[in-house]
Amino acid sequence: LSVLHRLLPFGVPVYGVNCGTVGFLLNKRREDIETLPDRIQVAKQTVLHPLEMTAHTPTGTRTHLAINDVSLLRQTAQTANLSVYLNKSKTPRLTLHADGLIVATSAGSTAYTASAGGWVVPLGAGVLPVTPLAPFRPRRWRGALLSSDTAIRIRVNDADKRPVSATADSVEVRDVELVDVRERSDLDMRLLFDEGFEERVLREQFAGE
Repeated sequence: LSVLHRLLPFGVPVYGVNCGTVGFLLNKRREDIETLPDRIQVAKQTVLHPLEMTAHTPTGTRTHLAINDVSLLRQTAQTANLSVYLNKSKTPRLTLHADGLIVATSAGSTAYTASAGGWVVPLGAGVLPVTPLAPFRPRRWRGALLSSDTAIRIRVNDADKRPVSATADSVEVRDVELVDVRERSDLDMRLLFDEGFEERVLREQFAGE
């Protein structure tokens, strides 16, 4: 993930190899390393776009990119109280009492979002999964799939009593009051995958591994 962040400004194709135990968005490591150039040559390219998180705090504003997801999480034992606005609407689409909220890319939908019971979506599907973390009210809200061009604003209500942090991938901003999330369609991530990656996503959607 850190390599993708470093290469993001250059738009170069990336063929990732899983040398660990997780790495869902990586190609499987094989012993016949001499075939790697041929595998890269025939790999399928998928173009994805990162999210941009703009976090407003009492001390200023910070902006970070997220390849996987932007997550808001309560900082104390108090449940977070969040209002969600879409496309500059002044009326909240939802007020959520929960441990937090995740906005993911299609790439990130196989990670934190999937662990939280959210939607796993195909790469490049053009949607942003929004997933609650341990929702209290509305108790049965599972989340939403939003068009990737949706501008999302999340306001932290009663922030002094119920402090919330916001994280873009691994970069955390604490004591946020307002968080804006949007897809940066002008930034391209070009990922290369071996044949059969789509089948791995389908398995994750229907049964998991």
